[in-house]
Amino acid sequence: MTLTFDTNNYCHLLAEIVPVAIETEEEYDRVLKIVEELTFKQNRTTEEKALHKLLVILIEAYETENYPLEQSPPHEILQHIMEASGTRQADLVGIIGSSGVVSEVVNGKRAISKAQAKALSEYFKVSPSLFI
Repeated sequence: MTLTFDTNNYCHLLAEIVPVAIETEEEYDRVLKIVEELTFKQNRTTEEKALHKLLVILIEAYETENYPLEQSPPHEILQHIMEASGTRQADLVGIIGSSGVVSEVVNGKRAISKAQAKALSEYFKVSPSLFI
């Protein structure tokens, strides 16, 4: 079943929300609230999904400009993802190497290779660029 995009419905949503480039904290908070409502809304329409995507792009642009993140070393990102997901070093044995290799990678004593980054990205379902 292919869902069709109703331009009139989308225009109505745009007129109601009036999305613009986010310049203030107040506008940021307003758009965040709308995105949160759309995120958890059951049975979103195609037009609501399109609006949600647009608003997320606006939020990301604002956050990138106003809340820049310092790039963490790949092994610290790996440690964080492991902690958040309840993954132990032993769980990565065989995925990125022996227990010794896993220990060295996790502790930052060995760089994460491209092949290991790809394996970690598949295991954790994240972008391999996090580990490079």
